[in-house]
Amino acid sequence: MTLEEPRRGFERSEFESRLARAQQLMAGQSLDALLLMSEPQVRYFTGFLTQFWQSPTRPWFVWVPATGKPIAIIPEIGATLMRRTWLDDIRTWPAPRPADDGLSLLTELLGPIQDRKGSVGILKGHETQLRMPLADFERLQASLPAIDFTDATALLRKLTLVKSEAEIAKIAHICTIASKTFSQSAGVFHTGQPLTEVFRDFRIACLQNGADEVPYLVGGAGPGGYADIISPPSSHPLAAGDILVLDTGSVFDGYFCDFDRNFAITSADDASRRAYATLYEATEAGLAAARPGNTCRGLYQAMRSVIAKQDSSAGEVGRYGHGLGMQLTEWPSNAAFDDTVLEAGMVITLEPSMNYANGRIMVHEENIVIRDGAPQLLSSRAAQELPVI
Repeated sequence: MTLEEPRRGFERSEFESRLARAQQLMAGQSLDALLLMSEPQVRYFTGFLTQFWQSPTRPWFVWVPATGKPIAIIPEIGATLMRRTWLDDIRTWPAPRPADDGLSLLTELLGPIQDRKGSVGILKGHETQLRMPLADFERLQASLPAIDFTDATALLRKLTLVKSEAEIAKIAHICTIASKTFSQSAGVFHTGQPLTEVFRDFRIACLQNGADEVPYLVGGAGPGGYADIISPPSSHPLAAGDILVLDTGSVFDGYFCDFDRNFAITSADDASRRAYATLYEATEAGLAAARPGNTCRGLYQAMRSVIAKQDSSAGEVGRYGHGLGMQLTEWPSNAAFDDTVLEAGMVITLEPSMNYANGRIMVHEENIVIRDGAPQLLSSRAAQELPVI
């Protein structure tokens, strides 16, 4: 079956709407501009999609003014691609140039704000990073001492929290691709197959089904359960009685899915079946609680109340899911500390997990979009009982 792809990229109106909302929020905080350096934020305002972010050699900047269109300050190697976006003002330098990797261009651009002792928003908060050398940023600050470089993390979070229907369509598409790949598991995984081949064969199948890339694939397998899901795959061959989990962050047009599936090889022990049933029930509780007006804390507590009946350490986990979109994990967190109010259009994961049977763990994850009323499942709902291959 060939899946119908959503339109790649976005209409110009999508970026115009993002900019208008950003500038409205900036006005409320008296910000003269935003200075963005990280890939998701640069792409959010420009549509600039490239694998070149994998190289740490060059910094990239997008300047979002209080009025008018964004300005790109980027290495010359990216100029051709950036000109295909909706931006008109693209300023470049022959990077890498460690003595001046865009700093003089930034200083010139920020000069008027320096003169009026203005404020520039940058990302400083949790789940963000300064994607330029710290020494360069300190030089920039020293050359522009009158500018207040203030934290704009909350502003950017508010912008990206609720996804447009065009964004949701891309996430839904990659979720459908990954769901289709998981549904083919009986023909992909088999007894005696080394775990390294399990990972490789799943990636190949996912790409064949239409994914652009599979940059994130973790999992594990072991007799009667697995102990962690972040270690690299070993050469351990799948054996009867193993429990296998794969958790994929596959990508279509720059948007991620993020969910897992558990399988028993040949047969499943009672403890694993009970753990699976508990997590399925916890996910059902999460689906019932995923309504506009509830909070991420409330969502977490709904799932935790189910798991706590079987797992006395249920309160030790950091969270039971998170936001999803251009990044594999985005703010917010389904956690006891997060009072973010759920809104229609938010795309999140439900990811309850539990400990069982002397050191084994199990994780269950689905991807949903919050709607008015019941949420919409983007991943195909996992089987109600632990699948056996």
